[in-house]
Amino acid sequence: MDGTSDHIISTIPYFQIKRVIECNQQKFIKSEHRINLYKNKISTISNQFDLKNVLDISFRSFSGETGLLYLHTNQGVFAFEVNADPTYFINEYKKLKF
Repeated sequence: MDGTSDHIISTIPYFQIKRVIECNQQKFIKSEHRINLYKNKISTISNQFDLKNVLDISFRSFSGETGLLYLHTNQGVFAFEVNADPTYFINEYKKLKF
């Protein structure tokens, strides 16, 4: 691999909420992760997508600065809760893709 494919072009934090049951009580654990855009892929904590398989990225704001970032892929649509402005991330993706 050449070193350029491992260089992060853009990154955006997202939140993942996990439901757990401890001592007969339901708890929600919110953890922060990152979506990383590389020259040839997009990676998250649990998935990696070749850029050729990412069809589009869209964003829908739902309260203040929080919204959902959608990765439209050939494997389906993946939604990520973000509270940062995704404009730069989306624009960098579009530069690579188109």
